[in-house]
Amino acid sequence: MTPAEAPAFEALIVPHRSLTRKGRLFVVTGCLALTAALAVRSWLWGAWPVTAFSLVEVPLLAVLLAINQRRARASELIMLDSAQLTVIRTDAAGRRRHHSLPAAWLRIDLDATKGSPRVVLSSHGRGCEVGAFLHEADKVSLFEALQTALHRARNPRFDNPQLRQDEC
Repeated sequence: MTPAEAPAFEALIVPHRSLTRKGRLFVVTGCLALTAALAVRSWLWGAWPVTAFSLVEVPLLAVLLAINQRRARASELIMLDSAQLTVIRTDAAGRRRHHSLPAAWLRIDLDATKGSPRVVLSSHGRGCEVGAFLHEADKVSLFEALQTALHRARNPRFDNPQLRQDEC
């Protein structure tokens, strides 16, 4: 890639997941111990249906946490150069989708009409939303960073040392 083709802006956006694999195991193990204690207590009191539901509870929790962790593999890569803005979305299964919009006609909007703000990129009637899984403050920050990068890409500053005033 030549310096003229280098991206003016590049951002990799991934969903925030604070629970690690070890933490997930800790949560499931703790719930299993608590549920087992309650199931034994319910069985001894003669409330056997509670025990039956307890057998479903922990595996369901483990499956839901695994789905949550799998969805954390999704990402969005946003690259802006002088010619175009490219959004590469990767879903949890690893499938990629590319969206390219010309930078000359690119419009970046922060749409807050439906509650939570949305960062919408559009050009020539085509558009896409970026950063859908971000929090509100992060969406506003992404919007501002994209606006600044687009302004710099459209209005480059050229530094010609020959035109500088000599300081004698």
